[in-house]
Amino acid sequence: MAIQEIEKHSSSPSPNGSCMESYKLEERAVDNGIEEDNLSTVNEFGHGNGNFMTAFFNVTCIVAGTGTLGLPRAFALGGWLGILIMMLAYFMAIYNGVILIRCLYYKPGQRLHDYKDVGTAAFGWAGYTVASKGALTFRLWAVIVGVILLIPSLIAKTLKEITALSALGALCTMIAVFIVLIQGPMDHNAHLERVVVTDSVIWTGFPSALATIAFSYGGINTYPHVEHALKKPHQWKYALAAGMSACTVLYMLTAIPGYWSYGRDTLSPVYNSLPDGAGKMCAMIVMTIHVILAIPIYTTSFSLEMEKWMMVTDERLGKVKAWFVRAIIRTFCMAILVVLAMFVPYFDDFMSLIGALSNCGLVFLLPVLCYLKLTGIRNKPIYELAFCALTLLLGVVGCIFGTIDAIKALNSDFHS
Repeated sequence: MAIQEIEKHSSSPSPNGSCMESYKLEERAVDNGIEEDNLSTVNEFGHGNGNFMTAFFNVTCIVAGTGTLGLPRAFALGGWLGILIMMLAYFMAIYNGVILIRCLYYKPGQRLHDYKDVGTAAFGWAGYTVASKGALTFRLWAVIVGVILLIPSLIAKTLKEITALSALGALCTMIAVFIVLIQGPMDHNAHLERVVVTDSVIWTGFPSALATIAFSYGGINTYPHVEHALKKPHQWKYALAAGMSACTVLYMLTAIPGYWSYGRDTLSPVYNSLPDGAGKMCAMIVMTIHVILAIPIYTTSFSLEMEKWMMVTDERLGKVKAWFVRAIIRTFCMAILVVLAMFVPYFDDFMSLIGALSNCGLVFLLPVLCYLKLTGIRNKPIYELAFCALTLLLGVVGCIFGTIDAIKALNSDFHS
């Protein structure tokens, strides 16, 4: 349908046609290339059988845990103006998630496989490089957890099969949010003698707060695989908007009460500011569970890209042999993660540095650049180009100041 529409347009060009009409035609053609007729049984691009809730829970589980407990501290650094920046980042994250999927279908009748393919199509090898970036001892626990987390990856072929894990992870985040929402104000009212200082805006800390807020909408590299798991891919934009909306509501429910309760003294994660007791312990437990449940989503997504590169398919190898090859690839990937966690010093701050360098670029920079490169600039309305420019600015600022903060943290670690 998309190809026919484009051919019809090209066969009867209108010299007086406006850029806006051209843009609307292109957008409609791309969306038609994504959508499948509800009554059709043809699956042109090999999409899975997932539904709206599959994508919703995957997006919510991937994104929500990234910033839920850290955003109150971001408000402590930047003031109440962080609410405005959070809403801006929310709309930008939805827009970039939609245009990334459009980039997958920029050629009528074809679908790119993943984020790296989009980067390669837009900028060659440079785009590919940017888009790919107790009683027991800690190391023994790391091995045990790694083995446990490997099991879902071996059972699930695509992200559709781990929807239950995504739903449980999202539920854990919601529990932690409501603990902070209730416990924070209760602690504030129980200690009225404590002086809580809040600010409308702190300009010196604002860039760092912006970097934290931008980081909270990560996970975009998994979106092509989440969309591919949908039986009706046209539902993607709605599932993305619903998932991002749920995450933003959760962010607000922790950031605003957390900052109101503790002001400039808010810690990250925010449960460290809560008084010792059952509430704090429960928040720590459910967020740990959330992190554990989110890992199979990332590892499965990465493994799918490796399997595509190595041409591991049931059609080519047979179901049994393909499963064994997938098991080897996914076991190897998990082993690398476990080794890194065991032997890299100050692993959390090291990952903060990697995240600052890559996350803002992947979420706010590369989708816009690829979209404009693959679909053109002159056919876009001025308001969309202005929004793209603002998105790029937010990504650059977040990347720079997030990297600076991570380097300072690592420097402090090595000198302490």
